[in-house]
Amino acid sequence: MHRWIRRAAIALTAFALIGSPTDASAETQDEIVQRLRTSRDSERYEVAVDGQSIKAGGARILVQAPLAVVRTIVQDFAHYQDFMPRFKRSRVVGQSPKASQVYLQVPILHGAANVWSVINFTAPVKKPDGSETIRGRMIPGQGNVRDFRATWYLVPIDANTTLLRSEILIVPTLPVPGSVVTGELGYAADMAVTSTRNRAEAQVREAAKK
Repeated sequence: MHRWIRRAAIALTAFALIGSPTDASAETQDEIVQRLRTSRDSERYEVAVDGQSIKAGGARILVQAPLAVVRTIVQDFAHYQDFMPRFKRSRVVGQSPKASQVYLQVPILHGAANVWSVINFTAPVKKPDGSETIRGRMIPGQGNVRDFRATWYLVPIDANTTLLRSEILIVPTLPVPGSVVTGELGYAADMAVTSTRNRAEAQVREAAKK
């Protein structure tokens, strides 16, 4: 392993231990919502992905804004680089009613390397309960990683409250321990949901002034 990779891996291992992710799969949604409502904080978690040795990093947060407002921000792919700290570059390179193709560049290994990919984000898939899922997956051959996925889950709790989750998977070509990668992905997902919440709630406050 190259010296810079080893140094970055050690630093990230220590970083990942701060704010360790929770595994609350046995919890009900009501329990999760109540805890998030009380704390006003985000929570990190990990998700096993079929066929991958690396787990996805996830985060969830409660947003005091209607689902439609949150969705608009989540789908503002071109501006991820402006309000999501972990996305260095974001650019829409193709679009249709059913999907958007987005170039994303994300620093990993504490900034020691940059990964990029063109991600195909589907239009929101709506369920009978009103929840929506927006799935993003790497277009084969368009990236410098083995796999890159980014999925958003939006759940309406009431007319003015949305439970937001982000799950990110990156499988780099570098020989880095999976636990190190997952820890950083959890942090990236945390920053994604937190910045989305802040932007959505700011829009709601501005609208209330008019």
